[in-house]
Amino acid sequence: MSDLQKYKNKRAAQNPAFWQDHDERFETFKLGVLLKQARQEAGMTQAQIAKELETTKSVISRMENHAVDIRLSTLEKFAKAVGRHIQVALV
Repeated sequence: MSDLQKYKNKRAAQNPAFWQDHDERFETFKLGVLLKQARQEAGMTQAQIAKELETTKSVISRMENHAVDIRLSTLEKFAKAVGRHIQVALV
């Protein structure tokens, strides 16, 4: 069992409600991390991405820090701005 799983089990025993939708929240967290990582690897700032997407820096910050309900078209524009492509999979 991984350290993360041990930690999760311990915390779930203390506060079951906190972990109720953990998997869904973790996926949105990972998406935000991927967006930030792609932007940084492209050597771009949030302001530069915002200009490319014709939006504000705060919108880009929200995407990277709380990636919930991002439109697919917005993800495609973000990916294009950092020289990447997105892949969608149903598993």
